[in-house]
Amino acid sequence: MTDVAERLRAAIAERYRIEEEIGRGGTATVYLAEDLKHARKVAIKVLRPSQIPGGYEPQRFLREIRIAARLTHPQILSLHDSGEYDGLLYFVMPYAGGETLRNRLTREGALTIDAALRITRAVAAALGYAHRHGVIHRDIKPENILLNEGEPVVADFGVATAISAAGGDNAYVTDRGFAVGTPAYMSPEQASAEPGLDGRSDQYSLACVLYEMLAGEPPFGGTGPRATMARHAIEAPAPIRSRRPNVPPAIEVALARALAKSPEERYPTMADFADAMVALFPEALNPAAGSDARAIAVLP
Repeated sequence: MTDVAERLRAAIAERYRIEEEIGRGGTATVYLAEDLKHARKVAIKVLRPSQIPGGYEPQRFLREIRIAARLTHPQILSLHDSGEYDGLLYFVMPYAGGETLRNRLTREGALTIDAALRITRAVAAALGYAHRHGVIHRDIKPENILLNEGEPVVADFGVATAISAAGGDNAYVTDRGFAVGTPAYMSPEQASAEPGLDGRSDQYSLACVLYEMLAGEPPFGGTGPRATMARHAIEAPAPIRSRRPNVPPAIEVALARALAKSPEERYPTMADFADAMVALFPEALNPAAGSDARAIAVLP
């Protein structure tokens, strides 16, 4: 067992029993564990110590996680617990095995239009709820959208903000400061590390995910993180119908607005974005289209 796992075991021995490592990403390692008090499986995500620079403030991390833990919504993966021990920052989530939207996109390449719109509307509902409670996700991407019996569940609420507070490694240096998130899905204002991000930044990120579900790849890539971030700031995405001609023109209009460079040019709220898609393309309401039974997965 790794040094991180041994240190984590020492920190949580009275409450959780670590069983195995189940995921590893750029910022964290995830372990499957047994919740000894409630006799249930959980996933424990631990920030990598090497990615937490000296001088970080664990209390800021824990504060952000506590704020996100208050969110209660059927499309939001709950947070059970969090803590700090010997330089480790960790938080505990439900675990049920399964796949993420990233897994499905890797397997299928692109989704049916109906399936893509249903997922987008459900995630928009979760984000809208969080925004009304003062929480911005900051890292919407396929890896953070879990599939639970065909229904999307959004994971890692508050984590990007918490990692920023702790000094995590998905912070990219810009002229204005640190931009935290995943470059392929960052809004222009997030990529520029502008202060005071609001829900319209998450809207842009969700629009990037919708674009990828329809086209098979996100609107912007690059030779590296900073090149991708620069493209978000200065380059217009290719119209979705140029990538997939059978996308209804009305959906192209809605997607283009959500991908506007300026937040003021996007939809005012997530609900407005979701409602626009339904108003422009009512077939998105079809609950049977593209159904797929999956279980929740928790990955870095």
